[in-house]
Amino acid sequence: MSDTLVNLIIQVIAGALAGNGVGATLKNLNLGTAGNTVAGAVGGGVLGQILQALIPALSGTMAGGLDLGALAGQVVGGGVGGVVLTVFVALLKSMIKGQSTA
Repeated sequence: MSDTLVNLIIQVIAGALAGNGVGATLKNLNLGTAGNTVAGAVGGGVLGQILQALIPALSGTMAGGLDLGALAGQVVGGGVGGVVLTVFVALLKSMIKGQSTA
């Protein structure tokens, strides 16, 4: 399995966990289990890949493999992306729901 695919899997899992974590912690931003998981996974994958492109050391390929620092970078990048997109989607949903359709 290529390093890029392993990194993406780590980012998506970290994002999904972070999305569910923020949904459980901030009840007013909860999208439900499925919503938190999907938003977190997408956010984790997207932001993780962006960070990996901007900071090549996060990919772990420079050291010849996935080291502990690169793994931590993937988890943090995916987690932050998961939180950011989950919060954004929840706020957008509440704004749309709050609008009148008159």
